[in-house]
Amino acid sequence: MAVHYRTQGFFIKRTDRGEDSQLFTVYTKDFGKLRILGKAIRKIKSKLRSGAELFYLSDIEFIQGKSHKTLTDAILIDSFPAIKESPLKLRIIYKIAEILDDLAVKEEKDNQIWPLLKEVLDKLNSPQFKIKYLPLLYYYFFWNFVSILGYEPKFEHCLINAQETDCDVVKIIKVILKKDWSILSRLRVEARHQKLLKDVTAWYNETIQE
Repeated sequence: MAVHYRTQGFFIKRTDRGEDSQLFTVYTKDFGKLRILGKAIRKIKSKLRSGAELFYLSDIEFIQGKSHKTLTDAILIDSFPAIKESPLKLRIIYKIAEILDDLAVKEEKDNQIWPLLKEVLDKLNSPQFKIKYLPLLYYYFFWNFVSILGYEPKFEHCLINAQETDCDVVKIIKVILKKDWSILSRLRVEARHQKLLKDVTAWYNETIQE
């Protein structure tokens, strides 16, 4: 008899399989990153469709087969409508989903990653979160995420892991790692800082993945 597992999950990727199925990558609260097959989910009458869409947070149930996991239930918790309505927010969530898929260890629960993901999703979806801070959200997720994974940067003056970096960007990343939005909201992050932060983050990501 198949064992049914239930947890909360955030859908970060989907790929069509066969005529009417989809393979999902889901980051879950209790099992970490999972690959789960949604059988016949593209059929109009599929009961799973309402809770299994990209960037949905849902209460999901699945069974473990010999070769793969199969989705058996998906009840929507939050579709994050404010994110879907904003091109900028969508770009940020795509980048977060991509880095989660690239770096999160498959089927390994982490008690710090899930709260971090939920925090960023809630901020992205909140009408009260100020637009000028939106570009910082991806960097906030990235640097805290890689630190949880064991890749916390080592700072020395204006160096990150012995790599010379703009001093202001080093300060911004240090504040990001403190997770203090009261301080972050007071920072003067200008266009040049955002460009440099983008470059440093891309370099650090490439270094980790290599």
